[in-house]
Amino acid sequence: MVGIIMGSDSDLPIMQEAIDILESFDIQIEVDIVSAHRTREKLVDYSKNAHKRGLKVIIAGAGGAAHLPGMVASMSPLPIIGVPVKSRNSIDGWDSVLSILQMPGGVPVATVALDGAKNAGILAAQIIGASDTFVLDKIIAYKEGLKLKVEKASENVRK
Repeated sequence: MVGIIMGSDSDLPIMQEAIDILESFDIQIEVDIVSAHRTREKLVDYSKNAHKRGLKVIIAGAGGAAHLPGMVASMSPLPIIGVPVKSRNSIDGWDSVLSILQMPGGVPVATVALDGAKNAGILAAQIIGASDTFVLDKIIAYKEGLKLKVEKASENVRK
């Protein structure tokens, strides 16, 4: 249901957080490397056909120039969530953030925080949960768990 793509395997440690959270919600995923600059034909095929394979949302992580999320969004009818990745050739990650965030009108990319793949996974699950009660129930339980964790921490601090 969710495609998780990244520009190179060096992005995998960050993108693993999206993989893990979606798996915890029992959401089917496919993971691949699709480079906007080095595998243009694969990028076009992936973007234009992802919905035909049953995907509902695409999470695209990229560092540096970070063109992957925007290029996918320009060709896909699906919601795209961009994860800016702080890479070794990055300008403190700001180049990636701005490349993904500053999309022109008509080509939206939902953008999460720098290295925020976990939130990208949660957002993808929430999008799917809007029309899938099984996933929605898992999101509700997850959020309740977050609340309980904070309440427990608060209780421990007050002691």
